[in-house]
Amino acid sequence: MGSLEVTILGCGSSSGTPAIGCDCATCRSADPRNRRTRASAYIKVGGQGLLIDTGPDLRQQALREGLSQVDAVLYTHPHADHLNGIDDLRAFCYVKRGPITLYGNAFTLDNIKSRFGYALQPPSKMWDKPVLLPRQVDGPVECGGVTLTPVPLQHGSWPCLGWRVGDMAWLTDVSDIPDSSLPLLQGLKLLFLDCLNHDPYPSHLGVSQSFDWAKRIGAERTVLIHMTHRLEFGALSAECPPGVEVGYDGLRVELPFS
Repeated sequence: MGSLEVTILGCGSSSGTPAIGCDCATCRSADPRNRRTRASAYIKVGGQGLLIDTGPDLRQQALREGLSQVDAVLYTHPHADHLNGIDDLRAFCYVKRGPITLYGNAFTLDNIKSRFGYALQPPSKMWDKPVLLPRQVDGPVECGGVTLTPVPLQHGSWPCLGWRVGDMAWLTDVSDIPDSSLPLLQGLKLLFLDCLNHDPYPSHLGVSQSFDWAKRIGAERTVLIHMTHRLEFGALSAECPPGVEVGYDGLRVELPFS
């Protein structure tokens, strides 16, 4: 039996925390757990390095966590805070002198092709741009002997994907989980779950909705992600029911994997 190690690279919303121009208590907080870059994760499993999304803070996150290996990216959707760091993949291509596979639904990959087509070309001798291989997924896929399971979600009017790897699932940017996706989330040891703020929002879960979904899914441990500056770490932690906790940038969890 091996292990799966997942690191929260970022657990912030599209504005990050501190937010520009804001003087609220969370943005002024000295607690490093209130400093949130844009939502992303890194998974080490089966000798591979897997990214979930490439937000605009990818370079900063990679340097902070000492990352040098990316073999594939698991995309959730093409909003800017989850995609626009895609050019920073060129550094990982340069290190490995090889391409990186992108997994996503047709909606996301079509967006990447139209906006970042230059990154989908053969490599030059200099490896001076990303060399990316898009692969559309409609169900579980094998990547280096590891099963990657996309979990269809609804993000407002957009079709978004969560991802399950082993007993871990990452569900960011979700307003509803279809009944047909719930069987894909059974038996989880670790769930990372969208939790934007206290107020209702058309394309995200709010705090009470996140708590309800955490109870319904029933993972052993649920970690809240994709939070705005309106959610302060200590205050939200005090609200969490048993088995639910507030995530923070740099949180690392290791699970058994077979």
